[in-house]
Amino acid sequence: MAEPPAEFGLIARHFLPLAGPGALGLADDAALLDPPPGRQLVLAADAMVAGVHFLPNDPPETIGRKLLRVNLSDLAAMGAAPLGYLMTTALPRDLPPGWLEGFAAGLAEDQRRFGLSVLGGDTVSIPGPISLSLTILGSVAPGAALRRAGARPGDGLWVSGTIGDGALGLRVLQRRLPADAEGHLARRYRLPEPRLALGAALAGLARAAMDVSDGLVQDCGHLCRAAGCGAVIEAARLPLSPAAHALVMADPALLPLVLTGGDDYELLFAAPPGAGIEAAASAAGTRVTRIGEFTEGPAEVRVIDAAGAPMALPMGGWSHF
Repeated sequence: MAEPPAEFGLIARHFLPLAGPGALGLADDAALLDPPPGRQLVLAADAMVAGVHFLPNDPPETIGRKLLRVNLSDLAAMGAAPLGYLMTTALPRDLPPGWLEGFAAGLAEDQRRFGLSVLGGDTVSIPGPISLSLTILGSVAPGAALRRAGARPGDGLWVSGTIGDGALGLRVLQRRLPADAEGHLARRYRLPEPRLALGAALAGLARAAMDVSDGLVQDCGHLCRAAGCGAVIEAARLPLSPAAHALVMADPALLPLVLTGGDDYELLFAAPPGAGIEAAASAAGTRVTRIGEFTEGPAEVRVIDAAGAPMALPMGGWSHF
């Protein structure tokens, strides 16, 4: 019997251990998946390219975990629970020894943490750079999915966790900012935290939601356009980690980066007064902060300082093109 192509050996060695029952041993043309009874399927996809979405010298373990987590964040923004994923890897032939082992080990670690497995995908060889794509599958109760549309004037504008760590962490890793003693910012850039428990807890409470990937101000603008209203962000209310706070206090010119830099993967959402957001977030084990409100008027985002004066920002956020 002829030996199988090298691609199949690579798949069997690195990705078959990640497969769940629906993957059929990664031996068929497609996977089979039975969605949970009475649930709607939720699907999302994200791509990551070396030098664009991660640094080429990032540890392969964190690259695999970040690829999975940014997609899980999309499920969190819809209030969905994960089921599994499909993955495409386009890899240079001259990968460093051990790179795939580390990449797969990172995926395995977060599969255990978040309760899902790979269902299939594709692996190809390219001149470079490393290019990765993942399609996540989840489920949500019918009619319970959080959407971007729905915010109303007077609703509070809320965000989970802390803002700015990802953008500051990238610059720390690029040696454009001094390293924080605990390495918190670099970890936050490499390993965002998908807020799955909070997303599920916001069902029936939040009117609109999305995750912050391209910058707080820009993503808030997406909520405004979907709802046909404006928003005001109070910069003094921004939740900053101790490491981010120290950098901004030392150099206030970094505040616009916090507002627009992206890579936070926190949940940004609208909720009416008295919705019980803080109690729900506490039950979900996630910090939330009200950073402003939605307003009457055009679909524009205004940022004001502690004195109520408008802040001018050099850019709105990350552009994919």
